[in-house]
Amino acid sequence: MSTQATASGPPGQPRGIGFGILLFIVTIGFYGWYWVYKTHEELKQHTGDGLGGVLGLVVWILVSPVSAFVIPSEIGNMYKRAGKEPPVSGWTGLWLFPGAILVIPAIVWFVKVQGALNRYWEAPAATAAAPSANPA
Repeated sequence: MSTQATASGPPGQPRGIGFGILLFIVTIGFYGWYWVYKTHEELKQHTGDGLGGVLGLVVWILVSPVSAFVIPSEIGNMYKRAGKEPPVSGWTGLWLFPGAILVIPAIVWFVKVQGALNRYWEAPAATAAAPSANPA
């Protein structure tokens, strides 16, 4: 008996990677809190599994190193449930450990994670729009 949730909820919102990095810098990191909340919430609504927005944000604020692994792990699991090869996994969180000292690893982590999310969120929309583009 499988307890894995299927992707049945609405897809999340793709977000610009460069714009996200810029907002993170301009807001001195507070955009990161919004991003974490929205990412966890969208994953929970789409799959029915995961921490959800509020709990995800609390975990990020209290022990952000844990979320560095949880977020990409949930994204990877979402890909697996959809029968796709996951581009990120919990191991992606290792990019953030030197990120406390160096900015580049944190940017690489964000690019990998948000890029995987964008590709996943855009895939169902592209598939659903394709049949309407070809009138019968």
